[in-house]
Amino acid sequence: MKEVMAIIRMNMINPTKRALSKAGISSFTAPGKVLGRGKGLVDFSVLEGARKGYQEAIAQLGPSPRLVSKRLIMVVVPDSKVQTVIRTVMEVNQTGNAGDGKIFVLPVLDAIRVRTKEKGDLVLDIDE
Repeated sequence: MKEVMAIIRMNMINPTKRALSKAGISSFTAPGKVLGRGKGLVDFSVLEGARKGYQEAIAQLGPSPRLVSKRLIMVVVPDSKVQTVIRTVMEVNQTGNAGDGKIFVLPVLDAIRVRTKEKGDLVLDIDE
């Protein structure tokens, strides 16, 4: 069992949810907005202001790290479905531009359904 965590652009959450559902991955968690940054040191709102010629924005451009709003999706799946999740997230979110996101795959030792006490892959709501 693995947890696949995907950090994606804000505007890609709904297309990603639809694509995961279509791929048979109906259960996942999207805890909301997250803030972060990769290697880039660009504040996109300041950059836009600089493009419009605002002197205040131009003065702020520089190497200071800025946090960018993203969305986080977490999916726990059997090992056999990990590549399906990764492929689906990549197909929807890959534009070739910086900021497309990141995918992390983590081991999950066990899962337990509270209501029935079922354990392991049985608790995962995955269409087979």
